[in-house]
Amino acid sequence: MSTGPARQAIKGIDTSGGRPVEYRFAHARNGNRHLVVVFANIYAPDDYGWATGVFDSLRANILWIRDRFEGQNTYYLCHEMDFGVERSVIGLISGVMTSLGLTPQDVTVWGSSKGGSAALYFGLRYGFRNIVASVPQLRIGSFVREVYPDVGRHMLGETMPDDNVAALDAILPDLLAAGANPDAHLYLVSSPQDEQYSTQVEPFLGLFERYPNFNFLFSESPFITGHGKVTQRNTPPLLGIAYLLVEGIAPRLGVTGHGYEQPEADRTGIEMFLKSTSVVQSSFAAPVVTAPAAHDLLPAGAVRLTGWAPGAVRISIWENGKYLASAPVGADGAWAWERDQRWGTGEHRVRLFAVDASGYQSERTDVQFTVSEHVMPAPSGHGSAQAPLVRTPRAHDQVRGDAVGFAGVAPGAAQVGFRLNGALLGASPVGPDGGWVWDAGRIWPHGLYTVEVFAVDETGAESPAAIVPFTVMNAPVGSSAPAY
Repeated sequence: MSTGPARQAIKGIDTSGGRPVEYRFAHARNGNRHLVVVFANIYAPDDYGWATGVFDSLRANILWIRDRFEGQNTYYLCHEMDFGVERSVIGLISGVMTSLGLTPQDVTVWGSSKGGSAALYFGLRYGFRNIVASVPQLRIGSFVREVYPDVGRHMLGETMPDDNVAALDAILPDLLAAGANPDAHLYLVSSPQDEQYSTQVEPFLGLFERYPNFNFLFSESPFITGHGKVTQRNTPPLLGIAYLLVEGIAPRLGVTGHGYEQPEADRTGIEMFLKSTSVVQSSFAAPVVTAPAAHDLLPAGAVRLTGWAPGAVRISIWENGKYLASAPVGADGAWAWERDQRWGTGEHRVRLFAVDASGYQSERTDVQFTVSEHVMPAPSGHGSAQAPLVRTPRAHDQVRGDAVGFAGVAPGAAQVGFRLNGALLGASPVGPDGGWVWDAGRIWPHGLYTVEVFAVDETGAESPAAIVPFTVMNAPVGSSAPAY
């Protein structure tokens, strides 16, 4: 057992399977060669189980998996009887295990209630060495239909047909009856004071007898008053079991070697996995803010943020570490947001990031502006045109002089114009889908350029400009910029 500061948890999303799987991961202390996989109960905060610091002193690698698929719990198994959820979850576990250089013999699966059922299922089916299941449900289909019908409809289908209920009821008893993973170290926790014991645990205890390493923690404390209290009263002995399992000791009469430490263990594999599945993806472009412009002076009651975020479904908006709101992103990538209350006077720095359909986040974008009670709002309709989104060239790109072309989108605009050093370079019509392209039709000499790209609507109103700095690299050094 090790003590120390709270564990740093790294968040990620694995999309290698059919369903995105959200997770949290904490590195082992002192190079411990073990992985604990934690499944969540029905009331776990944010659908992560045992994630309140109770495992901070555990020396193993810890993988918490979130049970939230298509907006609801699934027992990590299925949505409308599609077991793609299960396949995606085991894909995540396998990816983490492999990247750590571990085998199923180095893994403990852990959970209580719904999470205990998941620990039993994944442990038995996929051959993990240690299984800790506190107050699980073994007849899952009947339980969700009768006790949690919202979860039941999500897992079984809208009408929760009897055949689907029977199929889910059978998956755990069938694994036990078949003697799946016979060498597993099984730790089952229950109590006669648990209202689910007589229907969900007791009828199946005989199936565990064929497991030589089965351990039954049966608590009859008078302080246990229901299902939720069983795990609470047994947390100290459960954590004691966890510490022993991490050390390679199965708490029975026999004792095995322990330690499994590699203080100088190579973390390359797991670091690469965590980076590739990180919630924040560097390949996902940060949102573009077209208004307000940096350091704008704005009236308190008329602050409107607009911009572009192609590929995103929403923009998350924060100030000083405090969440303000989310703004939906349209199919064309455009977004806009106005606060439903007045802004305080003074300087504001707002931070935004884009979120895609899988939950991945972009890099951050900051916009700074100042609010004053002495600034009058612009006349209605003035400045309503939105700056175009320039997709090529990207800011600070290096391009060849004979390959300088501009492309992007400007929904609702009639045309897009281009300026360099205040001089108009040209214009391009905007198609029905909002797309536009433009090429000056000449070679650009070597140098650094900053082009302003602006949209014009049918009334002639001009939008704020999108600023595009880029460098032309291949023309002879010393050539002058084009005199347009």
